[in-house]
Amino acid sequence: MAPPHDTTPATFNAASSGAAPLFKVHAPNVQYTDDHILAEYTYNNTLVTKADDGSLHVEPKNSTYHFKTDTKVPKLGLMMVGWGGNNGSTVTASILANKNKISWHSKRGVHHPNYFGSVTQASTVKLGVDAEGNDVYIPFSKVLPMVEPNDLVLGGWDISGKNLGESMERAQVLEYDLQRQVRSEMDKLVPLPSIYYPDFIAANQSDRADNLIPGDDKQVHLEQIRKDIRNFKAANALDKVIVIWTANTERYADIIPGVNDTADNLLAAVKTSHDEIAPSSIFALACIQEHVPFINGSPQNTFVPGVMELAERERTYIGGDDFKSGQTKFKSAIVDFLVNAGIKPVGITSYNHLGNNDGKNLSSHKQFRSKEISKSTVVDDMVAANKILYAEDEHPDHTVVIKYVPCVGDSKRALDEYECDIFMGGRQSISIYNICEDSLLATPLIIDLVTVTELMTRVEYKTDDMSKYSPFHSVLSILSYMLKAPLVSPGTPVVNALAKQRTAMENIFRACVGLAPTNDMMLEHKVWKQ
Repeated sequence: MAPPHDTTPATFNAASSGAAPLFKVHAPNVQYTDDHILAEYTYNNTLVTKADDGSLHVEPKNSTYHFKTDTKVPKLGLMMVGWGGNNGSTVTASILANKNKISWHSKRGVHHPNYFGSVTQASTVKLGVDAEGNDVYIPFSKVLPMVEPNDLVLGGWDISGKNLGESMERAQVLEYDLQRQVRSEMDKLVPLPSIYYPDFIAANQSDRADNLIPGDDKQVHLEQIRKDIRNFKAANALDKVIVIWTANTERYADIIPGVNDTADNLLAAVKTSHDEIAPSSIFALACIQEHVPFINGSPQNTFVPGVMELAERERTYIGGDDFKSGQTKFKSAIVDFLVNAGIKPVGITSYNHLGNNDGKNLSSHKQFRSKEISKSTVVDDMVAANKILYAEDEHPDHTVVIKYVPCVGDSKRALDEYECDIFMGGRQSISIYNICEDSLLATPLIIDLVTVTELMTRVEYKTDDMSKYSPFHSVLSILSYMLKAPLVSPGTPVVNALAKQRTAMENIFRACVGLAPTNDMMLEHKVWKQ
């Protein structure tokens, strides 16, 4: 029996802070106002066309973009679907530890809070060179004004009614001494009731499902989620809210003409509570209708065509799919390296075993199939880029195996083998054994996804043939670095290569302050000085 639906959201609110800009660009194409950075940017590209005789006609193309970035950082709320899971409880406890500067002991000594694993909070970017030609680096988070993680107001939903302190203990991710010090604050936080459609997640999750929005009416569920978002925003006096799905992996939804193939059909199907409408799609629809960005951190096809169409129609940001943390992130880096080095991967075998609740859910075949798809497509664009190594329809053998082994808990074991063809018929085998704490790699990605998504809500652009500024496309492909199966708008190429994804994100931010893309030509060190 589900408890009564409490519409008062439990939240964690960090104190607000602000900081002056670290740098200003002094150039005629950049203007600073009290509220905005205005930048004119020349985008250089190369158009290649193929003639009938097979020769390539190459033509440089230049276009001008005008960027307008709102410099006021808002008071931001983050609502997580699956707040009581490993990732949600770990994010919450970790932000508390960082905010309050809590140190803790383990058998390896004293530890201090950090945001390691977050590209925005724990990496740097090259700003330029100094007078001696030395590279100058700044924190990634200082390229443009970004939300500080410690300032986030946290809330969300979960099918389990345990408070966040109990959830943190159940997850067994963080050290006991840290759990002990944040427990009193965590115990005050209780997730809102969520949606549970048993057919979409593994049957072994049913014992957790004690905190549910009552009934089977999917339209009522949709309206309740919308109401929860509005209440959360009002109760915490928030400027903006972002929602992230960090709940269980669902099975793939069937794409059915007349049901979820268009926005109008999908909305009509929700009203009739059609069986093929997934919980994650209900959350996505609620966010789109509330004009709140929604990010899918699991591999299922939340963004069926009807959801995509509605997001474009409402001009609401969406992004996904599936957090890219350990094994897949490494795969997207090493395959890019091998192919660019002229080495041909012909077989990729990825084996995983883990014992957390994600592993338990993935022990069901339908849910595993969603994960298998997101992990298997990660090398496609790299293979397609090199027609010297690969014929038109050729692709490496690619196998993904995931097994549930409860005794290892959140400490995931990942074994990868890369079988490669090398010079003159030779073979190279590369085997990598990776032991990682799954949730401690995944949770910093939530910080990055929220930080970058919020920033993009403050960036607009126009070209010379546009009369006014416009937001970017509703599908935030800039988030690809953090996601296994990057969601892109129709007609847009998918990029999985890790270096390209990070460079794209970095250079878009540089364009917003009127700076040219980064390059490593170092011509000033390669020419004779007269």
